[in-house]
Amino acid sequence: MICGISDEIKVGSSKQHSTECYYGCVRQTVRRLVFSTSPLPRGYTQPDRLLNNWVAYTIRLGASGGRFAPGDFVPDQTHTRLAVPATLASTPSSPAGLVAGLGLFDATMVVMGGIIGSGIFINPYVVATLVHTPVLILGAWMAGGAIAMLGAFIYAELADRMPKVGGQYAYLCAAFHPALGFLYGWVSLLVIGAGGTAAVAVTFAKYFGQLTHLAIPEDVSAIAVVVALVAINCMGVRAGSGLQSFFMVLRILAVALIVAGGAWFVVRASGASQTTWHPVADRPISFGLLSVLGASMIPVLFAYGGWQTANFIATEIREPRKTLARALLLGVLGVIALYVSVNFIYVQALTPAGLASTATPASDVMRRAFGDIGARLIAVAIVISTVGFLSQAMLTYPRLYFAMASDGVLPAGFARLAQRSRAPVGTIVLQGSVTIAVVLLGTYEQILSYVVVMDWLFFGLTASCLFIFRRRDRRNLAAGADANIGYRVPGHPWSTGLFTAVSGLIVINTIYKYPRNAGVAVCILFAGLPFYFLLRGRAQRPANSE
Repeated sequence: MICGISDEIKVGSSKQHSTECYYGCVRQTVRRLVFSTSPLPRGYTQPDRLLNNWVAYTIRLGASGGRFAPGDFVPDQTHTRLAVPATLASTPSSPAGLVAGLGLFDATMVVMGGIIGSGIFINPYVVATLVHTPVLILGAWMAGGAIAMLGAFIYAELADRMPKVGGQYAYLCAAFHPALGFLYGWVSLLVIGAGGTAAVAVTFAKYFGQLTHLAIPEDVSAIAVVVALVAINCMGVRAGSGLQSFFMVLRILAVALIVAGGAWFVVRASGASQTTWHPVADRPISFGLLSVLGASMIPVLFAYGGWQTANFIATEIREPRKTLARALLLGVLGVIALYVSVNFIYVQALTPAGLASTATPASDVMRRAFGDIGARLIAVAIVISTVGFLSQAMLTYPRLYFAMASDGVLPAGFARLAQRSRAPVGTIVLQGSVTIAVVLLGTYEQILSYVVVMDWLFFGLTASCLFIFRRRDRRNLAAGADANIGYRVPGHPWSTGLFTAVSGLIVINTIYKYPRNAGVAVCILFAGLPFYFLLRGRAQRPANSE
């Protein structure tokens, strides 16, 4: 057995067989594979139709002289989702699935949109309060960019191996166990997605009120923008992605405006800035300096997080094995360039001490460059950024829950697609409803404090999936399977190990500094296990009774 399928299915190895004989041979082999797995989840109620699609794909591949290769099937004996060819799942001609309608530009905008929120206009002052020299401030942002780039390399290989809906969820299920994938989806719904989207919605409401001076309660404005984005994303992936790309371009222009305005101010009033680039550090090299540098990396890495959400929509990207990997690398590189550039301007225009003393560095830079009009432009930029971030969240996270429902670990209704738009309307409404609930409860700030430990815990676990997949590759090659070499992480295993270690250190440091918040986050995580076994059991009962 090679990658979950017998050598009997190597297309092209039996050219002398007739189509009918070959069809029967493949069908018989696939039946043995399918019915040797655990019972079908609720979402797969017509296994014969699935087999027909499977065999049709096999024959099409044979006609073109191709063959199945390691990685085309989920290489896992315990994963209860059927081992559908990865290329079939991403084929636009599959009428029952999600529509592959996004190209490289859209995918890159999704990657960047998952990272850039309103924080880059506000939060850099946190780093300046911890490290006090220009070199250390910019060094923290460049180091964070390097770590994010490692993450992009890793997720690019995972996308090449398994371009499946749900992304990170699918990788964890295939490498470890479906329960671990469910727990990731659980905390994404209740912590990572809920806290982040609700906080951004409230930020939108605050700045929208300041700009318009309308007497609208903040909760009403926040809920209104969430409802509007839910409605747009229910219209299909093209509508949701188009809106997200539009707002992402506006965000890029907003950051570029800050850089240009700040540079113009620095050149025009060169004597006003007292920024000096010596010394490199404000204290001797010691454990204390390393500890402060580590603390300064937490807000930086939080700002760089979010590239992983693009993998959730892999099956809606054309040629995902190639396109998504490129989009991840291009998107993260673009964000690094924007973040380092804007922080350089913050340091030059405000000085490190000035940056540390203001919670609104972007507004201060633009006010110095263009007066009150500049500060007002930043308020507009923040409104745009918040809407863009919310749009990206409503586009990507519902695909994760759709994958879970397809596997039977969420109610089957969430696995249905709208007839016309082919959008997972149920999970889009679910994401919007949870966001609105958190906004009304006012608990988003508390939930946000749990995000770092959960996000980086699963970053590390997902990166470690590569070690498992690479080991399976070696075993398959030893068994005589053909190599199917796609994108590979440069410097593996050292680069992957470094990213995994950094993820672990962030989790440990967060637990050490904020034990109560981390403890609550862990409790929320493990509270999902009873729900997993309950939903899994309900999904399997109809199959067991047949």
